Amino acid sequence: AELHRSAVRVFASSPSSRERSRARVRARTPLPTAAAVQMIGCALQAPAGALRAGAAAPRASVPRVPAAVAVRSMRPAALSSSAACVRAAAAPRHQRRGARLAAAAPASRPQVRCAVATEAPPAAGDLLPREEIRNVAIIAHVDHGKTTLVDSMLKQSKVFRDNQAVEERIMDSNDLERERGITILSKNTSVTYGDTKINLIDTPGHADFGGEVERVLNMVDGVLLLVDSVEGPMPQTRFVLKKALEKNHKVVVVVNKIDRANARPDYVIDATFELFCELGATDEQCDFPVVYASGFQGIAGPDPEELSDSLKPLFDTIVGEVSPPRVSLATPLQMLVANIDYDEFKGRIAIGRVHAGAIRKGQEVQLLKPGEPGRGGKVAEVFTYENFVRTSIEGAEAGDIIAVAGLSDVMIGETIACKQAPAAMETITVEEPTVRMAMMVNTSPYAGQEGKFVTSRNLKDRLDKELERNLAMRVEPGETADTFIISGRGALHITILIETMRREGFEFMLGPPSVITKLSEEGKKQEPYEEAQVEVPEEYMSSAIDLLNRRKGLMLEMSAGEGASTTQTVKYRIPTRGLIGLRNSLLTATRGTGVINTISDGYDDWAGDINTRENGALVSMAQGDTTGYALLSCQERGQLIVEPGTKVYDGMVVGIHQRPGDLKVNPCKQKAATNVRSNKQIDVPLDAAKVLSLDEAVEFIANDEVVEITPNSIRIAKLPDKKKTRR
Repeated sequence: AELHRSAVRVFASSPSSRERSRARVRARTPLPTAAAVQMIGCALQAPAGALRAGAAAPRASVPRVPAAVAVRSMRPAALSSSAACVRAAAAPRHQRRGARLAAAAPASRPQVRCAVATEAPPAAGDLLPREEIRNVAIIAHVDHGKTTLVDSMLKQSKVFRDNQAVEERIMDSNDLERERGITILSKNTSVTYGDTKINLIDTPGHADFGGEVERVLNMVDGVLLLVDSVEGPMPQTRFVLKKALEKNHKVVVVVNKIDRANARPDYVIDATFELFCELGATDEQCDFPVVYASGFQGIAGPDPEELSDSLKPLFDTIVGEVSPPRVSLATPLQMLVANIDYDEFKGRIAIGRVHAGAIRKGQEVQLLKPGEPGRGGKVAEVFTYENFVRTSIEGAEAGDIIAVAGLSDVMIGETIACKQAPAAMETITVEEPTVRMAMMVNTSPYAGQEGKFVTSRNLKDRLDKELERNLAMRVEPGETADTFIISGRGALHITILIETMRREGFEFMLGPPSVITKLSEEGKKQEPYEEAQVEVPEEYMSSAIDLLNRRKGLMLEMSAGEGASTTQTVKYRIPTRGLIGLRNSLLTATRGTGVINTISDGYDDWAGDINTRENGALVSMAQGDTTGYALLSCQERGQLIVEPGTKVYDGMVVGIHQRPGDLKVNPCKQKAATNVRSNKQIDVPLDAAKVLSLDEAVEFIANDEVVEITPNSIRIAKLPDKKKTRR
């Protein structure tokens, strides 16, 4: 006991704030056994003789120290010898942590039990920093280089072998992500820099997937805000920065793509500082560190003219500026589930950060939500993220980002807590959806010929599964038993789910997108608005402005490009309804050169009627295969969206009418064979058909049309009760 008190005094007089904090915890933690004295002696690097003297002290002569707070687990019986303790103190950091976790388990029981707290948990000042860990999320606008930068960080951390073949954008493991070139799902990995483990979370950059960003910000202590060295802050930059500042995270600004010929870093820093001020950042937050980097080349530096040949300045900034997680290891377990994964062998896997206490294999836990009754569970396995793989470990402590298997019914936003002293954390909340679409069972003449899952039960089970991990999405029953209303943050948010289901073998119909309205306090009808930033060449600016004005947009700002650039930028506040189909119309008006980015801007009064489609449709009146002979006459009435040999049916849309209103056509008509020469192959000159993608089809359809989606086909058709031609 005397040696214990001496050790605490030595810690308390240390110039290190970390050791002084450790002394305060040691003074309150019951350590009556000889093994505990050995552990303190090893921490102080005491001589071997002192260790042996401490080991020889009889346990009965040591007075018991009452517990003032709940300890994370029962203390060990005794270490085998002082030599084993010395070896543990000299072991690498990750092995020492494993030894501490192993020692924390009771020797006579296979499971971990938490002691029930008799007093209040430690105050904020009693939290200890874990200097060996940094938890960081990478946030940015779409296409500002997040995933490419993570690639370089992984390569320079020697995660891969020198002769290992590594694909570009390795974090984009989803097929849709690689095809579209965007990040859709947030993903975890880690790199080791010196003695520090840096947990990295790559996040989506598109506004429709903002729910992914909001979820992962609960797991980190700081963020890397990537800003393009030419474009500067964009609409999604505002959104992700706002969420990071609300959680008081440390922000490190990374001016990426600094190697571009027309880079303007001074402008980017000034614009970023103004954005901080507009979002109400504190003086401390506005004094953000800046790193200039090129994720593609893997270089960084504190000045754009003084770049290192590696990302070492970026790693140094992360370790020096981002605070380590401050945790309490002496309180009961609390882990907030921020994501869900699935493994064919291990089943459901919960991903999150341990906020308090420790967790081990075989531990019995409680799954909680505020205000709801808890339910029991048992941890089968614990994983950590190391070297781009998920590695099984015996246990983890507060501050670690881990994955847990064995909890078959765990949900995002739930707290995995100690069974003896369960306490729920505040659940995860995200912004509400703004757009909805109707999904229904396929009723076309070709239904069931291509898909494997076609019934309403199949659709419901798949949508319920999606809701388990997609917090920003909502599903409600429709007017009929085979109709479901899907709500999301935008049309892209929903169409990504639709495309995923199509590739999984589902077959269904999809209605047109519509906005979610609500009533104000005065009883007025309101709809969602968005801030749109449009970049077009100067010669097409008038066409773009005319298009935005017709969609009920209000111009906020207009600026010209710097230097030799002829690109102009205009900002509009426009109803979300006006954005439906706007992207394709803008590309047509600007000859494919227009770029539009949007961000949600709250609700406002209803803007009135908006005409999002001026042309009607060419509707088939026959069923069968299209022929070149029939399509030759059809293309004189508009632009075709089907090719010769395509299966069509009565009521299916085969083209875009050149005038308002729909027109019935027969695309299956064949030329009458009146003589022998008619058997000769007929070569018909046809214009190239405009085959619509899923996103284009969803934006094109009117209120009386649906998109028929199968694994092999995307068709547009009139609703069964609205096949009559519009006049």
